[in-house]
Amino acid sequence: MSTPFTYKDLILKNRIVMPPMCQYSVEAKDGVPNDWHFVHYVSRAVGGTGLIIMEMTDVEPDGRITDYDLGLWSDDQIPAYKRIIDEVHKYGTKIGIQIAHAGRKAEDAATPVGPSDIGVGGEYKQPKALTTAEVKDMVHKFRESVRRAVEAGFDTIELHGAHGYLIHQFHSPGINNREDEYGQDLALFGVEIIKAAKEVMPQGMPLIMRVSAVEYMDGGYDLDHAIEISKRYRDAGVDIFDISTGGEGPIGTQRQPGNYPGFQVPFARKIKEALGVPVMAVGILDDPQLVEAVIANEDADLAAVGRAMLKDPYWALHALEAVQQLQAPPVAYERAFPRVK
Repeated sequence: MSTPFTYKDLILKNRIVMPPMCQYSVEAKDGVPNDWHFVHYVSRAVGGTGLIIMEMTDVEPDGRITDYDLGLWSDDQIPAYKRIIDEVHKYGTKIGIQIAHAGRKAEDAATPVGPSDIGVGGEYKQPKALTTAEVKDMVHKFRESVRRAVEAGFDTIELHGAHGYLIHQFHSPGINNREDEYGQDLALFGVEIIKAAKEVMPQGMPLIMRVSAVEYMDGGYDLDHAIEISKRYRDAGVDIFDISTGGEGPIGTQRQPGNYPGFQVPFARKIKEALGVPVMAVGILDDPQLVEAVIANEDADLAAVGRAMLKDPYWALHALEAVQQLQAPPVAYERAFPRVK
C-alpha cells in the first residue's frame, strides 16, 4: 500500500484513501465548509493519507441529506473549498470531492425528488418524480458543481452513484419506473452526468464513480446488473470505480450485507476484472495487514479506510509503520516515528 499510484495526471504517494464520509457539520446551513472541515481534512493529510475524497457535496440545497451537509451550487462557495485544498496539498496529499444529489433520501427537503414517486419507506418523505425537463436540468446542475470543484483546485472528482442516492435511484430497476427515455435506459441519467462532467474537467483529471455492486432490498439488483451499468459509465468516461454495496433502502430477506473486514473486496475484484479499469475497495478495512493484502493480491488498486480514519487521523502513518513501509511523516513528527529499515 506504500507504492505510488498514477492514473493520468493524478499521482498519489501511496494507495490509502480517505473515502467521503458526511460530517453533518455545516453551521449556517449554507453548504459552505467551515473550520471543522478544515481541521478534519487537513489532519488526515498530515496523517499521511495518499488521497482524500471530501464528503458528499450536493448540487442544490434540496439535494442534501440534511441541511448540515456541504454543497457546491454557487460560485460563492468556492473559496472555502480552495482554502482546504491548498493546505492539504502542503503535505503531499491529493484531494478530490464527491458530487451528488440525495434524491428521495433528502431528509430536510420539503418535497424530495427522484426518478419516480417510489419512497424509501419508514420516516422518509414521499418523493416527487422529476419531469423529463427537470432531469435534464439536474444534469446541468451536476455539470456546474463539477466546474466549481475544478475551479477550486481539486485533483479528482467522484460522482456518487451508490447508496441509494439520485444516480443510483435512476439505474435501479426497483426504484425507477419511468416511462420516458430515462426509464427505458436506466444508465442514461448517469451517462449524461458523466459526459457533462468530462466537458468541464481537465483532460488529465480522472473521474471516479462510486457504485453499489449489489442491492439488499428484496428484488434488488445483483452484481451482473451493476457490471452492465458500470460498463456504460466506463464507456461514457469514468476512469476509476469506487466499489461499495447497498444503501438503497430497507434490507430485505433475500440478500444480507456482510459485517466483517473486507466483505466488499470480492465485489471490487469482480468489477475490476469485468471492466479492466482501476478500482477502489472499501468496507471495514481497518487492519493494515488486510489493506496490504488487498493491494498486493491486486484485488483493488486503492484501499479506502473510513471509520478507522475517523478514529485515528494518523491511521495511514501508523498502518505504513505496521507493515514496515513507513513513509516520511511531517518533520515536526519525525521523532515519534523511528525509521523502519
